[in-house]
Amino acid sequence: MKYENLDSLKAFKELKEEKKPCLKELLSAKRIKESSIKLGGGLKYVYAAEPVDERIIDTLQKLSEEAHLIEKYRALLGGEVMNTGENRLVLHHLTRGNVLSSKIEKDGEDKEEFYKGELSKTKDFSEKVRSGEIKGSTGKCFKSVCQIGIGGSDLGPRALSIALKGWAEANKIEIIKPYFISNVDPDDAAKVLEELDLETTLFVLVSKSGTTQETLTNRDLVLDKLKKSPIKGFDASKHMVAVTSKTSPLAKDSSMLTSFFIDDYIGGRYSSTSAVGAVIISIAYGFDTFKSLLEGAHEEDVLSNEKDIKKNGAMMDALIGVYLRNVLGYPSTAILPYSEALSRFPAHLQQLDMESNGKHVNRFGEKVEYPTGPVIFGEPGTNGQHSFYQLLHQGTDIIPLQFIGFKKSQQKKDIVTSGSTSQKKLNANLSAQIVAFALGKDDENPNKEFDGERPSSLIYGEELDPKALGALLSHFENKVMFQGFLWNLNSFDQEGVQLGKVLAKKVLSGSEGDEVLKAFADLLIEEK
Repeated sequence: MKYENLDSLKAFKELKEEKKPCLKELLSAKRIKESSIKLGGGLKYVYAAEPVDERIIDTLQKLSEEAHLIEKYRALLGGEVMNTGENRLVLHHLTRGNVLSSKIEKDGEDKEEFYKGELSKTKDFSEKVRSGEIKGSTGKCFKSVCQIGIGGSDLGPRALSIALKGWAEANKIEIIKPYFISNVDPDDAAKVLEELDLETTLFVLVSKSGTTQETLTNRDLVLDKLKKSPIKGFDASKHMVAVTSKTSPLAKDSSMLTSFFIDDYIGGRYSSTSAVGAVIISIAYGFDTFKSLLEGAHEEDVLSNEKDIKKNGAMMDALIGVYLRNVLGYPSTAILPYSEALSRFPAHLQQLDMESNGKHVNRFGEKVEYPTGPVIFGEPGTNGQHSFYQLLHQGTDIIPLQFIGFKKSQQKKDIVTSGSTSQKKLNANLSAQIVAFALGKDDENPNKEFDGERPSSLIYGEELDPKALGALLSHFENKVMFQGFLWNLNSFDQEGVQLGKVLAKKVLSGSEGDEVLKAFADLLIEEK
C-alpha cells in the first residue's frame, strides 16, 4: 500500500483543473434531497450546499481510491502500526466494537478482550456507586463526580457529559452531577471545589502516563483539600479513582480507591470511548447511557468502511474538506451546532482536528508543500449569529461551515409564541443561515449586499440522544483520520505540544542559561 503526498496523486491534479461550481446555480430542492448520506445513530450528512457537482464528486471518488483510504482504514482497524512517530497501533475504534472481527494481539494480550474487561470493570463499579453499594468514607452516597484531567482527558468527556445532561433529565435518569477540573490555573480548581460537598464527591484522576504536570498539580491541590477536611472519619483515599496505564505511577497509588486502565494505543483526543470517558459518564448518567453512546459510535465506524463515498459520510466530508482546503484555499472551518447541549463540542473538535492534522511533515518526516489541517472554531447557534457571523457572511475570507441540528429538543420544554415553538424558531434560523450563506442577496446598498457562495454542510437527526452523540463523535474522528491519510500525515501523535512543556520545566528550574526565557518568566512569576 502506497503512502504518497497529496500533490503527487493524479486525481488531485485533476481536481485542481476542475472548474469550481457556483452554489447559486447548483443549489436546488432536488439536490438537497439527493445529497444526503446516512450516518450512525439515526443521523444524516447533507452536502447540498457544498461547491461540488457530479464531476468533482467523481474525481473525489477517484482520489479516495488512488489514496487507498479504505485500505488504510482497514489496516488501522486490523492492528497495523499507523502511529509511525511513536511506532504504535491506533485502536480507539476497538473500544466500541470490532469492525473487521480481527484478533489484535499486542503486549501479550488480546486487545479487544482488554478493552472489554475495562468496560466490564466500569460497569460494575459505576453500578455500585449509583446504587449506593460503594459510598464515601463517612457512609454517605456519592452525589457528584469530578474528573481531573487536561486535553483529551477533559475536552471530549466534558463535551459529551454536557451534551447528555438534558437528555438524561428528560428521561428521568438519576444524575450524579459531573464536574471537571482541567486548567493548572488554581482559580479553575478553586471555583469547582467551592461548589462541591467533598463528603459526597468522587474524583476521577485521568492521566495515561501518570506524569502530566497540570493534572498532578490539580490532584495535589484536591488531595490537600480532602486531607484537611475537618469531617470526622473522612478518608481521602475513598474519594478518588484513577484512569491510567498499567505501567504509570498512578496504577498502584495507595491514595486511589481503584484504577481503570487504558494503553498507549488510545490517543488522548480519541479516548472518549475508552475508560477516560466511560468512568465519569457511566457514574453520572448510568452505564446503559454510555453503552448506547458506544453503539452509535460503532454504527458509524461500520458505515465508514464503505468504499462508495456517496454511502460513506465521514469520507465524503473528509474529501470535500480537502477540496475546500487545498484546491479552493480556505484556511478555516467553523463548527456551528444549533444545540446548546453541544456547547463544548466545537472545543473538543478543535483539539481532535488541529492536534491530529496540524502538521508540516508527512508520516516519514519529510516536509509537505501544501496546506494541511484547517483552523477549527465555533459556538452554538443562534448565539453565534449575534457574534461572529458578520464576518462569515460579509468578511473578506470565505470560511466553510459545518452545521449540526436536531428536529426535537432534548427536554421538550418549548413554549409557543407567535404560533411557533422555540425549537421551530431555532431550526428556522438554521435553515435560513444555510441558504443565506450559499445564495446571498443582491442590494443597491453595498452595505446590505451578501455575496453568498459560502459553502456549508449539515449533520442532522431527530434528537440528540446517546446513540446519536456517539455517531457524531465517530463521524468527526473518522473524517480527521481520512484527511490525515490524504495529506499523508501521522494524525496520531502530537509533538507540537512537547516543546512548550520542556521550556516550562526549564522555567520552573530557574531558566539556567536561557536569558530570553528568564526575561519573560521574570515578567510573570512572583518569587516567594
